Amino acid sequence: MAVSLACVTLPAQQPPRPFPQPSQPRTSAPPPPQPSTPSSQAPPVAPAGIPNEATLGVPLYPNAQFLASYDAGRGQRFYLFGVLLSFTDAVTYYRSTLKSRGEVLFESPPTHQFEIARFREDVMAFPPSVTIKDYTWGGSGGYPNPTPGAEPERFPTVIQVVPSPAGQSP
Repeated sequence: MAVSLACVTLPAQQPPRPFPQPSQPRTSAPPPPQPSTPSSQAPPVAPAGIPNEATLGVPLYPNAQFLASYDAGRGQRFYLFGVLLSFTDAVTYYRSTLKSRGEVLFESPPTHQFEIARFREDVMAFPPSVTIKDYTWGGSGGYPNPTPGAEPERFPTVIQVVPSPAGQSP
């Protein structure tokens, strides 16, 4: 009898919420339900829309597709771009464009970084940089396109840009 009662009451319970939830203050009452809109399902994007070379302060590879942006802390954001280009060709492009050799961060998976401004630990979370990563390493199919059904389905290489924080000169 107790088992059948538990089976009836379990589906009626609210699913557990992830913990912690830093964006919501802790209160004794549950937060009001959020309206469900198509825009709430969108991937995270830059507050001003899709970033470009002027807003990032660094050249972008032609036809680089904006994937998402994330808060890096201290007024900085990570901006991810997918490219249909091999890792080696992307590194060669940025070596030529930035006139810098950059630095190999990892051999496996291949990851290369170009610093684009001086890192100031007191005001920055991460060095302003362009980081290139090979997503086909080890037989992987590439970085999945976050837009379902969009072309291309996967990107062999991802470029991450971390510009200087707003108001900070390079």
